[in-house]
Amino acid sequence: MFASKGLAEHLARGAIGIGAFVCSGVLATTHPVLSLLALPVALIALRGCPMCWTIGLVQTIVAKVRGRPRDSFCTDGRCR
Repeated sequence: MFASKGLAEHLARGAIGIGAFVCSGVLATTHPVLSLLALPVALIALRGCPMCWTIGLVQTIVAKVRGRPRDSFCTDGRCR
């Protein structure tokens, strides 16, 4: 559900999202408008909260270790 197609893609999204969160915090006192604009960028890059991104990272790694593509977790409306 949260997993990405590849580990590199997932880590890139994490770097962008976490970087946007850091920028938002740094800019909060000097440029509050830019700080507020960085938050949606972070949430979109992480596909939700940082915990959702972490769960997706674990699912991506598990899928890679098991040798399954990420789409094989749920097929025909049934999840394995």
